[in-house]
This record gives sequence, structure tokens and C-alpha cells, in this order.
Amino acid sequence: MPETMRAAVLHAPGDIRVERLPVPEPGPREALVRVAACGVCGSDISRMLRPEVAYNLPLICGHEFSGHVVALGSELAAAGTVRAGDLVAVPPLIPCRRCGPCDQGRYSLCEDYDYFGSRRPGAYAEYVAVPEDNLLVLPADLDPRAAAMLDPAAIALHAIWRTKLRAGHRVAVVGAGPIGLFAIQWALLQGASEVLSIDVSEEKAAMALEAGATRTATTPEQARELAGPGFDVIVESAGVPATADQAVSLAARHGQAVFIGIPHDPVVLPKSTFSAFLRREITLHGAWNSFSAPFPGDEWRLAAQAMADGRLRWKFMITHELDLDDLGDTIRKLGERSMFSSKVLFLPNGDRP
Repeated sequence: MPETMRAAVLHAPGDIRVERLPVPEPGPREALVRVAACGVCGSDISRMLRPEVAYNLPLICGHEFSGHVVALGSELAAAGTVRAGDLVAVPPLIPCRRCGPCDQGRYSLCEDYDYFGSRRPGAYAEYVAVPEDNLLVLPADLDPRAAAMLDPAAIALHAIWRTKLRAGHRVAVVGAGPIGLFAIQWALLQGASEVLSIDVSEEKAAMALEAGATRTATTPEQARELAGPGFDVIVESAGVPATADQAVSLAARHGQAVFIGIPHDPVVLPKSTFSAFLRREITLHGAWNSFSAPFPGDEWRLAAQAMADGRLRWKFMITHELDLDDLGDTIRKLGERSMFSSKVLFLPNGDRP
């Protein structure tokens, strides 16, 4: 086992340095995981570039990751539940298990959680120490890149489950990033009769069709024309004020809109949209994270099964596979929107298929 590792460390907004740090020492009920792949989430971009988002600096970001167990703490080794060599995905939330929501099994709503890549060191590094409960052991033949994409897949499913989506419903998904692309697939797997993907990017519209979307729209006018009497379920994953307004305005009578995207500017619903919300008796849902009981939740277990058996497609989403040395430039380009991306994966240890 090496004594040091490479890690991309955030020192200040935009100041991202690849440094050599000591390899973490796993605690008694922890495993040392050699990172196989770590994805870039939209929250990573904000955290690493916006001054009001990051805290606990310096920080190693990255929370969408998978890897292989290489060492076990003493108590975890004795338990025998995890073995060296196991492929694991790592659900990034570490619930306190003491608050009211945790007592109810609503771990996504934990009031005092820890979190990889924001509150503790994440996976833009070669190794991470991971608590026992956050080791989701997966089939050895599953591609580690798929395992690293379980987080956005589970988030999309958690949001879908916040609604009452039924077979035959018309669905619209706003935003065709990875969460939106997984939401398209989950909606179809749950029997949606049609799924409209809405995204301003022509490249992402093409990806949405590959995910199974029946129609795509790249302008609000196209979306409105295709909505007809409205959609039964709308999944908003873009996280900008205009798309929040759009999601509500596209809902049918007694329709439901669920919001996943995290806006960084005030969200204002125009009078006409708010009137539609009232007069159509639309239901609005918030969706936060992806965790339930037993931890990490059926969202994660079902997503892992669907990845393994091929019901969820993921390879077409990957636009870049890069080394840690490319992280700083990549984050800055993504923040400037100068780099097209659906899913960027970093392979810190160079383990390319």
C-alpha cells in the first residue's frame, strides 16, 4: 500500500491543485477504497467555483464514486461483511441516525449529516476511507463506471417516487443531464405512455432520444406546443428559475411537478403560472438526495439491479473520461459552459476499461 496519494484539493473558489497527501487510515469499522471512477455533479461545479457554496476549505470534492476495497479496519475485517477486492459504490450521505427523520428512516432529511466531498474528504483522490454502512457491495462484473453513476440514477428514482406516476401517464423531464436522462428511463420503466425531454442543447436532446424519450423540445415554445392539455408528471432537473416556471406551467389538471435541480438565483413564478398552479390544482414536490430505509434505500438497490441487468443504460451519457490532472481546467470549462458534457468521469487511478 502506498503511503501517499494524488488528490485534487480545493483551496479557494477556482483554486484547485493536484497534491500528494497521506493515504487515509481506515478506522475500525471503515474500509479503504481505491477509487475507480468519480463523476462530476452540477453541485461540484458550484462548490468549486462559487464563493458562497464551499466551506471546510481546503477540501477534496467528489461524491459520485465507486472503487475497490483494498484494506479493512479491525472490526470490519472481523465482521466479514466486506472483503478486500469487493467492488463498491459509495452512497455519499452519512446520516447521524439520531435525529427525528433518521428515526423515521427518512435519511435524505437527516438534520446533522456528514457528506463525502462537501463536509468530509471526497473522491477526487486515489483513495478514500469509507464507513461500513456506506459500502454498497456490487457484482464483481459490473463496470465501475456504471457503479459511479448510481448516485444520479438513485436521485432520479427518488424524485419519481415522490410523485404518483402511473402506467399511461404523460411525463415531461426538464433538463437532460444525467439525472434527467435517468428520469426518462425510470418513467418509461414505470409505464409512462410518453416522455418529453426539454433541454436547450441539441446534443443533449440527441442523448434524450437515446435514453428513450418519445419527443424532445429545445425551446419553451416547442414544449408548450407538445404539452397539449398538460403533463401528468413533470420532473425538473435543470435547477434554473426559468425551468421552474416552465415545469409548473406544463402541468395538466391535477398534475404533479417534482423539483430536483438546485437553483442559485431567486425563483419567481409569474402571476399566470401561479394562477395555473391554483386553478389546475397542481401538486409541487421537493426531492432531496436519494436515501431511505434500510440505508441507503431501495432507490440505490433497485438502481444497482437495473444497472446490472441492463434495464438502465448509461454508457451513452459519458462524454469525457479524464485524469485528476485535468480536473481544474474541466471544472472551469463546465462553469463557463464552454465544454459540452452530460457526464464527466475522473479515473484517478487510470483504470480504463
